[in-house]
Amino acid sequence: MNEFELIHRLVADLPRNDTVVAGAGDDCAVLDLGLGDRWLLFKTDAVVEGVHFTADTPPEKVGHKAMARCLSDIAAMAGTPSSALVTIGLPKDFSADRVAEIYVGLKATAAKHGVAIVGGETTTNPERIFISIALLGTVEKGKCPLRSGAKNGDAIFVTGELGGSLAGRHLEFEPRLAEARWLAKHFQIHAMMDVSDGLAGDLRHVLKASGVGAELLARAIPVSRAAKVRFKERVTTTPPLVAALTDGEDFELLFTLAAKDAVKLKDEWRAAFPGVPLSCIGKITAAPGLRLRDERGVKELAAHGYTHFT
Repeated sequence: MNEFELIHRLVADLPRNDTVVAGAGDDCAVLDLGLGDRWLLFKTDAVVEGVHFTADTPPEKVGHKAMARCLSDIAAMAGTPSSALVTIGLPKDFSADRVAEIYVGLKATAAKHGVAIVGGETTTNPERIFISIALLGTVEKGKCPLRSGAKNGDAIFVTGELGGSLAGRHLEFEPRLAEARWLAKHFQIHAMMDVSDGLAGDLRHVLKASGVGAELLARAIPVSRAAKVRFKERVTTTPPLVAALTDGEDFELLFTLAAKDAVKLKDEWRAAFPGVPLSCIGKITAAPGLRLRDERGVKELAAHGYTHFT
């Protein structure tokens, strides 16, 4: 049983109440707690030594990654982060200095994005460190794009470049908070999420939630230089395009909007975020499935992203 099969089983009968706008299945839970024109966003995420970082990863970067992963999910909902709780599990032989340095990274990233760290928990965990962040944020009502809103004919966009994150970017990325809020303010975004498990896997979540399919254009997918270099130097046997589709931990925004708005978006984006690439990589289709168009034609895309427990 892989990660998503397990999730499907666990969330089948979760209790709900009348505060829930969107529960399990999006990047954040969306709750209506009577905050005027704002909804509450609620997110939790964890990083585990040996899975998301190694024992020799600089501790400040571990702290940054732990906080930034949650911030990226708030960005995926076009939200503004507010407050966080930090749970850290430590082996019995932990280094207090290393833990303190992890917190240096946590606190710096939180402060940069206006997040208050308001408490948490420390506990024992055999063998390795894990850090879990619970994060609150808010979003303007009606401006919160879910995964389920993609429509037939939509253009599919992605920010930044994809693939090769293990070259270092997975520890240093900046969550696209400002970009996401700008998108929600200036355009009708139909569906959005962040790319954490690989484009091929994450786009499938949007397609499943929206009941649609998609066709990607191979030459339009923004492959990172790191992915190309890692392949050229034989650090990996994964071809650059496949890396862009499957590597994960890019933490870029993946979203759809009406095709008629695509040119306007590209023009206005260049002025608003000149240092951040934006690529139109394909279109949403009524026919289910995920296909890739290249110089040889169109074929079903077999590649998937990263999945725990496989």
